[in-house]
Amino acid sequence: MRVVLLHNPASGSGSGPFGDELAAMLREEGAAEVACLPIAEGLAAIGPGVDRAVLASGDGGVGPAAEAAGAAGVPLAVIPSGTANDFARRMGLPDDPRQAARLAARGDQRRRLDLARMGDHPFVNVATAGLSGAAARPAAPLKRGLGPFAYFVGAGVTAGGGRALRCAVDVDGRRVFQGRAWQVMVACSGAFGAGSVIDEAEPDDGLLDVVVIEAGNRLRLVQYADALRDGRVTRQPGVLSARGARVSLGLPGQAELNVDGEVVPARTPITIAPGHFELVVP
Repeated sequence: MRVVLLHNPASGSGSGPFGDELAAMLREEGAAEVACLPIAEGLAAIGPGVDRAVLASGDGGVGPAAEAAGAAGVPLAVIPSGTANDFARRMGLPDDPRQAARLAARGDQRRRLDLARMGDHPFVNVATAGLSGAAARPAAPLKRGLGPFAYFVGAGVTAGGGRALRCAVDVDGRRVFQGRAWQVMVACSGAFGAGSVIDEAEPDDGLLDVVVIEAGNRLRLVQYADALRDGRVTRQPGVLSARGARVSLGLPGQAELNVDGEVVPARTPITIAPGHFELVVP
């Protein structure tokens, strides 16, 4: 098996194995050839002559790797190496590096999954605007010291003083919401925020799930946060949901979204590419 290993030394706490160590693990598990490259360089190397792309990164690297692997018709394996690893958890991938390397090199089961895009920015989990997006900024510098707990600190900071977002949401050309919202989420796999999940979102149904938490009593944010942790947020009062293949967000100028853990400028529309890539799964 000929493997391109894409790694991101900046992801996670910095304490896990990266680069040459992971390449050695893949060889020990049976990969005959392993080209180890940083993600930015390695995406272009996924093509003819490659049997499998292996990504060692956090959630933010999965979308670009999945886009490149799917376009080349090459299966993608993921060695979770980030802070939250929400995608890996949602897909049941092992979090131990050795076990993940074994699956990446030997696994023969695959699952075909959708790929979402915000403009030309690919993602696999959730794009979210509002409080969750704002929480990503205070959380970012704390990740190396606090790990996933950094997300809870960021959420606490924004919940106490964050402002509601004025927005409009269209799904497949139909206006589903206009007004003030605490949070707007557009989900592919539905996993985000170090353990939050939108249960209704499926990563292989060819649709985006949209969830809007309408602005209201700030004290209810604790209730919404609990509901996001156990997947039942769409069943809470003041929450609306919709499903479609194309989502347009009307947001204030200079708005940003948290897209798979990365804060990026808002773009429109958000679309879905059904069955774009194959993931190696247990």
